[in-house]
Amino acid sequence: MLEFGVYKLHFTTPVHLGDNREDYGVSLKTIQSDTMYAALTACLAKIGKTIPKDGDLDFTISSLFPFYQKDKDSQAVYFLPKPYKKVSIRENPDLDAKSLKKIQWLDIRFFEKYLNESTVDVDKKEVKGEYLTSCEIDKDFITSEVSPRVAVSRTAGEDARPFYMDRVFFKDYSGLYFIMGGAVNLLHEALDVLQYEGIGTDRNVGNGFFTYDTDEIEIAVPDERETDYALALSMFIPQSKEQLQTMLSGKDVGYDFMRRGGWLTTPPFNTFRKNAVYAFTPGSVFSAQLDDDVDIMGKIVNLKPDIDFGEQKLEHPVWRSGKSFFIPIKM
Repeated sequence: MLEFGVYKLHFTTPVHLGDNREDYGVSLKTIQSDTMYAALTACLAKIGKTIPKDGDLDFTISSLFPFYQKDKDSQAVYFLPKPYKKVSIRENPDLDAKSLKKIQWLDIRFFEKYLNESTVDVDKKEVKGEYLTSCEIDKDFITSEVSPRVAVSRTAGEDARPFYMDRVFFKDYSGLYFIMGGAVNLLHEALDVLQYEGIGTDRNVGNGFFTYDTDEIEIAVPDERETDYALALSMFIPQSKEQLQTMLSGKDVGYDFMRRGGWLTTPPFNTFRKNAVYAFTPGSVFSAQLDDDVDIMGKIVNLKPDIDFGEQKLEHPVWRSGKSFFIPIKM
Protein backbone atom coordinates (compact mmCIF):
# COMPACT_ATOMS: atom_id res chain seq x y z
CA MET A 1 0.00 0.00 0.00
CA LEU A 2 1.45 3.33 -1.07
CA GLU A 3 0.76 6.51 0.88
CA PHE A 4 0.96 9.81 -1.00
CA GLY A 5 0.69 13.37 0.19
CA VAL A 6 -1.58 15.40 -2.09
CA TYR A 7 -2.21 19.10 -2.63
CA LYS A 8 -5.76 20.12 -3.50
CA LEU A 9 -6.40 23.28 -5.50
CA HIS A 10 -9.82 24.87 -4.96
CA PHE A 11 -10.29 27.44 -7.72
CA THR A 12 -11.97 30.62 -6.54
CA THR A 13 -12.25 32.00 -10.08
CA PRO A 14 -12.68 30.41 -13.53
CA VAL A 15 -9.57 29.15 -15.31
CA HIS A 16 -8.55 28.90 -18.97
CA LEU A 17 -5.93 26.27 -19.79
CA GLY A 18 -4.63 26.52 -23.34
CA ASP A 19 -4.25 23.45 -25.53
CA ASN A 20 -1.57 22.74 -28.14
CA ARG A 21 -3.64 24.54 -30.79
CA GLU A 22 -3.65 27.70 -28.66
CA ASP A 23 -7.34 28.10 -29.40
CA TYR A 24 -8.93 30.43 -26.82
CA GLY A 25 -12.30 28.88 -27.63
CA VAL A 26 -11.22 25.55 -26.12
CA SER A 27 -9.84 25.05 -22.61
CA LEU A 28 -8.29 21.94 -21.13
CA LYS A 29 -9.77 20.77 -17.84
CA THR A 30 -6.57 19.56 -16.19
CA ILE A 31 -3.02 20.84 -15.77
CA GLN A 32 0.01 18.78 -16.69
CA SER A 33 2.92 18.38 -14.28
CA ASP A 34 5.42 20.24 -16.49
CA THR A 35 3.12 23.27 -16.74
CA MET A 36 2.63 23.36 -12.98
CA TYR A 37 6.34 22.86 -12.31
CA ALA A 38 7.21 25.75 -14.64
CA ALA A 39 4.67 28.01 -12.90
CA LEU A 40 6.09 27.12 -9.48
CA THR A 41 9.64 27.78 -10.70
CA ALA A 42 8.62 31.19 -12.08
CA CYS A 43 7.03 32.14 -8.73
CA LEU A 44 10.18 31.23 -6.83
CA ALA A 45 12.28 33.34 -9.21
CA LYS A 46 9.85 36.24 -8.75
CA ILE A 47 10.40 36.30 -4.98
CA GLY A 48 14.16 36.12 -5.36
CA LYS A 49 14.81 32.44 -4.66
CA THR A 50 17.87 30.97 -6.35
CA ILE A 51 16.83 28.33 -8.88
CA PRO A 52 19.31 25.41 -8.99
CA LYS A 53 21.48 25.28 -12.10
CA ASP A 54 19.82 22.05 -13.25
CA GLY A 55 16.30 23.38 -12.60
CA ASP A 56 15.61 20.67 -10.01
CA LEU A 57 13.62 22.07 -7.06
CA ASP A 58 14.17 18.88 -5.02
CA PHE A 59 10.60 17.70 -5.36
CA THR A 60 8.55 15.82 -7.96
CA ILE A 61 4.86 16.27 -8.70
CA SER A 62 2.26 14.34 -10.64
CA SER A 63 0.04 15.99 -13.18
CA LEU A 64 -3.09 17.58 -11.74
CA PHE A 65 -6.10 15.27 -11.63
CA PRO A 66 -9.74 16.03 -10.77
CA PHE A 67 -11.36 15.44 -7.39
CA TYR A 68 -14.99 15.82 -6.39
CA GLN A 69 -15.91 17.23 -2.97
CA LYS A 70 -19.38 18.40 -1.98
CA ASP A 71 -18.25 20.80 0.75
CA LYS A 72 -15.34 21.51 3.06
CA ASP A 73 -16.36 18.86 5.61
CA SER A 74 -17.14 16.02 3.18
CA GLN A 75 -14.77 13.34 1.92
CA ALA A 76 -13.12 14.03 -1.43
CA VAL A 77 -13.34 11.49 -4.26
CA TYR A 78 -9.97 11.41 -6.01
CA PHE A 79 -9.64 10.40 -9.64
CA LEU A 80 -6.60 9.09 -11.52
CA PRO A 81 -6.06 8.65 -15.28
CA LYS A 82 -7.21 5.42 -16.89
CA PRO A 83 -4.03 3.46 -17.75
CA TYR A 84 -3.16 2.55 -21.33
CA LYS A 85 -3.77 -1.12 -20.49
CA LYS A 86 -6.03 -3.71 -22.05
CA VAL A 87 -8.58 -4.54 -19.37
CA SER A 88 -11.57 -6.82 -19.88
CA ILE A 89 -14.87 -5.61 -18.45
CA ARG A 90 -16.81 -8.64 -17.25
CA GLU A 91 -19.79 -9.20 -19.49
CA ASN A 92 -22.74 -7.12 -18.37
CA PRO A 93 -25.83 -6.69 -20.58
CA ASP A 94 -26.55 -3.28 -19.04
CA LEU A 95 -23.26 -1.82 -20.25
CA ASP A 96 -22.62 -0.56 -23.75
CA ALA A 97 -19.23 -0.09 -25.40
CA LYS A 98 -19.92 3.58 -26.14
CA SER A 99 -20.29 4.44 -22.45
CA LEU A 100 -17.17 2.50 -21.49
CA LYS A 101 -15.14 4.21 -24.19
CA LYS A 102 -15.92 7.63 -22.70
CA ILE A 103 -14.30 6.76 -19.37
CA GLN A 104 -11.12 8.75 -18.76
CA TRP A 105 -10.90 8.88 -14.96
CA LEU A 106 -11.00 6.15 -12.31
CA ASP A 107 -11.58 6.60 -8.60
CA ILE A 108 -8.94 5.02 -6.36
CA ARG A 109 -10.88 1.76 -5.98
CA PHE A 110 -11.15 1.20 -9.74
CA PHE A 111 -7.62 2.51 -10.33
CA GLU A 112 -6.32 -0.22 -8.01
CA LYS A 113 -8.27 -2.82 -9.98
CA TYR A 114 -6.73 -1.62 -13.25
CA LEU A 115 -3.27 -1.81 -11.67
CA ASN A 116 -3.69 -5.32 -10.28
CA GLU A 117 -6.26 -7.19 -12.38
CA SER A 118 -6.92 -8.11 -15.99
CA THR A 119 -10.72 -8.35 -15.61
CA VAL A 120 -12.84 -5.74 -13.83
CA ASP A 121 -16.49 -5.81 -12.74
CA VAL A 122 -18.38 -2.64 -13.60
CA ASP A 123 -21.98 -1.77 -12.83
CA LYS A 124 -23.88 0.59 -15.12
CA LYS A 125 -24.58 3.04 -12.28
CA GLU A 126 -20.82 3.34 -11.65
CA VAL A 127 -20.22 4.82 -15.11
CA LYS A 128 -20.80 8.55 -14.72
CA GLY A 129 -19.77 10.23 -17.94
CA GLU A 130 -15.97 10.44 -18.02
CA TYR A 131 -15.73 9.05 -14.48
CA LEU A 132 -15.84 5.49 -13.15
CA THR A 133 -16.77 5.47 -9.47
CA SER A 134 -19.09 3.82 -6.98
CA CYS A 135 -19.27 7.09 -5.01
CA GLU A 136 -22.01 9.66 -5.29
CA ILE A 137 -20.75 12.55 -7.43
CA ASP A 138 -22.11 15.21 -9.74
CA LYS A 139 -20.70 13.96 -13.06
CA ASP A 140 -20.72 17.54 -14.33
CA PHE A 141 -18.64 18.93 -11.47
CA ILE A 142 -16.24 20.36 -14.07
CA THR A 143 -17.98 22.53 -16.65
CA SER A 144 -16.92 25.11 -19.21
CA GLU A 145 -18.52 28.23 -20.60
CA VAL A 146 -17.61 30.09 -23.78
CA SER A 147 -18.02 33.86 -23.67
CA PRO A 148 -17.24 36.60 -26.22
CA ARG A 149 -14.24 38.87 -25.70
CA VAL A 150 -12.64 41.72 -27.64
CA ALA A 151 -8.93 42.11 -28.35
CA VAL A 152 -7.94 45.79 -28.52
CA SER A 153 -4.73 46.87 -30.23
CA ARG A 154 -2.23 48.40 -27.80
CA THR A 155 -1.17 50.93 -30.44
CA ALA A 156 -4.68 51.65 -31.78
CA GLY A 157 -3.26 50.80 -35.19
CA GLU A 158 -5.70 47.92 -35.71
CA ASP A 159 -9.43 47.50 -35.31
CA ALA A 160 -10.75 45.73 -32.23
CA ARG A 161 -10.99 41.99 -32.90
CA PRO A 162 -13.68 39.79 -31.31
CA PHE A 163 -12.82 36.29 -30.12
CA TYR A 164 -14.23 33.64 -27.79
CA MET A 165 -12.78 32.46 -24.49
CA ASP A 166 -13.61 29.10 -22.94
CA ARG A 167 -13.36 29.16 -19.14
CA VAL A 168 -13.57 26.16 -16.79
CA PHE A 169 -15.62 26.16 -13.57
CA PHE A 170 -15.52 23.69 -10.67
CA LYS A 171 -18.73 22.96 -8.77
CA ASP A 172 -19.06 22.75 -5.00
CA TYR A 173 -15.69 22.30 -3.25
CA SER A 174 -14.16 20.34 -6.13
CA GLY A 175 -10.96 21.11 -8.01
CA LEU A 176 -7.66 19.62 -9.12
CA TYR A 177 -5.02 17.88 -7.03
CA PHE A 178 -1.48 16.62 -7.46
CA ILE A 179 0.71 14.06 -5.73
CA MET A 180 3.98 15.35 -4.35
CA GLY A 181 7.22 13.75 -3.21
CA GLY A 182 10.40 15.36 -1.89
CA ALA A 183 11.22 18.51 0.07
CA VAL A 184 8.21 20.74 0.77
CA ASN A 185 9.81 24.06 1.70
CA LEU A 186 10.18 25.50 -1.80
CA LEU A 187 6.85 24.02 -2.89
CA HIS A 188 4.98 25.81 -0.11
CA GLU A 189 6.70 29.10 -0.84
CA ALA A 190 5.86 28.78 -4.53
CA LEU A 191 2.21 27.82 -3.93
CA ASP A 192 1.75 30.73 -1.53
CA VAL A 193 2.66 33.04 -4.43
CA LEU A 194 1.01 31.13 -7.27
CA GLN A 195 -2.43 31.05 -5.63
CA TYR A 196 -2.55 34.85 -5.95
CA GLU A 197 -0.67 35.07 -9.27
CA GLY A 198 -3.08 32.58 -10.82
CA ILE A 199 -2.45 29.85 -13.35
CA GLY A 200 -3.51 29.63 -16.99
CA THR A 201 -4.47 32.39 -19.42
CA ASP A 202 -5.91 35.86 -18.63
CA ARG A 203 -4.71 35.97 -15.06
CA ASN A 204 -4.67 39.77 -15.31
CA VAL A 205 -8.49 39.76 -15.36
CA GLY A 206 -8.86 37.36 -12.46
CA ASN A 207 -8.68 33.89 -13.98
CA GLY A 208 -6.92 30.96 -12.36
CA PHE A 209 -6.84 32.01 -8.68
CA PHE A 210 -7.11 29.28 -6.04
CA THR A 211 -6.67 28.29 -2.43
CA TYR A 212 -5.06 25.01 -1.47
CA ASP A 213 -4.97 22.44 1.30
CA THR A 214 -3.39 19.03 1.81
CA ASP A 215 -4.54 15.46 2.29
CA GLU A 216 -3.23 11.90 2.03
CA ILE A 217 -4.33 9.03 -0.18
CA GLU A 218 -3.49 5.33 -0.21
CA ILE A 219 -3.16 3.21 -3.35
CA ALA A 220 -2.71 -0.57 -3.34
CA VAL A 221 -0.14 -1.37 -6.03
CA PRO A 222 1.26 -4.74 -7.13
CA ASP A 223 4.63 -5.86 -5.81
CA GLU A 224 7.25 -4.33 -8.10
CA ARG A 225 9.06 -7.71 -8.14
CA GLU A 226 6.04 -9.38 -9.73
CA THR A 227 5.76 -7.19 -12.83
CA ASP A 228 8.02 -5.75 -15.48
CA TYR A 229 5.75 -2.79 -16.26
CA ALA A 230 5.34 0.67 -14.77
CA LEU A 231 2.74 3.43 -15.04
CA ALA A 232 3.59 7.14 -15.34
CA LEU A 233 1.67 9.67 -13.22
CA SER A 234 3.41 12.78 -14.63
CA MET A 235 4.60 14.06 -17.98
CA PHE A 236 7.68 11.98 -18.77
CA ILE A 237 10.80 12.85 -20.80
CA PRO A 238 13.22 9.87 -20.98
CA GLN A 239 16.76 10.44 -19.80
CA SER A 240 18.27 8.96 -22.96
CA LYS A 241 17.46 7.25 -26.24
CA GLU A 242 18.72 3.99 -24.74
CA GLN A 243 16.33 4.28 -21.79
CA LEU A 244 13.44 4.97 -24.14
CA GLN A 245 14.25 1.96 -26.33
CA THR A 246 14.27 -0.30 -23.27
CA MET A 247 11.02 1.11 -21.92
CA LEU A 248 9.24 0.61 -25.26
CA SER A 249 10.50 -2.95 -25.71
CA GLY A 250 7.68 -4.77 -23.93
CA LYS A 251 4.81 -6.20 -25.97
CA ASP A 252 2.17 -4.68 -23.66
CA VAL A 253 3.38 -1.07 -23.56
CA GLY A 254 0.75 1.58 -24.19
CA TYR A 255 1.21 5.33 -24.28
CA ASP A 256 0.40 8.73 -25.67
CA PHE A 257 2.60 11.79 -26.00
CA MET A 258 2.25 15.54 -26.46
CA ARG A 259 4.34 18.33 -27.93
CA ARG A 260 5.36 20.73 -25.17
CA GLY A 261 6.57 24.26 -25.77
CA GLY A 262 4.63 27.48 -26.07
CA TRP A 263 5.52 31.14 -25.67
CA LEU A 264 8.10 32.67 -23.39
CA THR A 265 6.45 34.47 -20.47
CA THR A 266 9.34 36.70 -19.42
CA PRO A 267 8.91 40.32 -20.61
CA PRO A 268 9.97 41.65 -23.08
CA PHE A 269 10.47 38.27 -24.80
CA ASN A 270 6.77 37.29 -24.88
CA THR A 271 6.68 37.26 -28.68
CA PHE A 272 9.31 34.50 -28.86
CA ARG A 273 8.57 30.80 -28.70
CA LYS A 274 10.33 28.29 -26.49
CA ASN A 275 11.99 25.29 -28.04
CA ALA A 276 9.67 22.28 -28.20
CA VAL A 277 10.01 18.79 -26.78
CA TYR A 278 7.77 15.72 -26.81
CA ALA A 279 6.72 14.15 -23.51
CA PHE A 280 4.70 11.05 -22.63
CA THR A 281 1.40 11.64 -20.87
CA PRO A 282 0.19 10.31 -17.49
CA GLY A 283 -1.38 6.88 -17.79
CA SER A 284 1.32 5.70 -20.19
CA VAL A 285 2.58 2.18 -19.48
CA PHE A 286 6.20 1.19 -20.09
CA SER A 287 8.43 -1.85 -19.76
CA ALA A 288 10.40 -1.11 -16.58
CA GLN A 289 11.52 -2.97 -13.48
CA LEU A 290 11.19 -0.53 -10.60
CA ASP A 291 13.53 -0.55 -7.60
CA ASP A 292 10.64 0.11 -5.21
CA ASP A 293 6.84 0.49 -5.19
CA VAL A 294 7.27 4.06 -6.39
CA ASP A 295 10.16 5.37 -8.46
CA ILE A 296 11.08 8.62 -10.21
CA MET A 297 12.48 8.66 -13.74
CA GLY A 298 12.97 11.29 -16.40
CA LYS A 299 14.84 14.54 -16.79
CA ILE A 300 14.45 18.31 -16.74
CA VAL A 301 15.29 20.04 -20.03
CA ASN A 302 16.08 23.64 -20.95
CA LEU A 303 13.78 25.00 -23.67
CA LYS A 304 15.49 28.36 -23.99
CA PRO A 305 15.58 29.13 -27.73
CA ASP A 306 18.99 29.61 -29.32
CA ILE A 307 18.09 32.79 -31.22
CA ASP A 308 19.08 36.42 -31.39
CA PHE A 309 16.90 38.46 -29.02
CA GLY A 310 18.42 41.73 -30.19
CA GLU A 311 19.95 44.19 -27.74
CA GLN A 312 18.43 42.54 -24.67
CA LYS A 313 19.42 39.06 -23.59
CA LEU A 314 17.35 36.34 -21.93
CA GLU A 315 19.61 35.56 -19.01
CA HIS A 316 17.88 32.56 -17.44
CA PRO A 317 17.12 29.00 -18.61
CA VAL A 318 13.57 27.94 -19.49
CA TRP A 319 13.05 24.70 -17.61
CA ARG A 320 10.57 21.99 -18.54
CA SER A 321 10.30 19.10 -16.10
CA GLY A 322 9.93 15.59 -17.49
CA LYS A 323 10.52 13.88 -14.14
CA SER A 324 7.69 11.48 -13.44
CA PHE A 325 6.37 9.28 -10.67
CA PHE A 326 6.19 5.62 -11.73
CA ILE A 327 4.27 2.87 -9.95
CA PRO A 328 4.09 -0.85 -10.85
CA ILE A 329 1.23 -2.20 -12.94
CA LYS A 330 0.40 -5.81 -13.82
CA MET A 331 -0.20 -6.53 -17.49
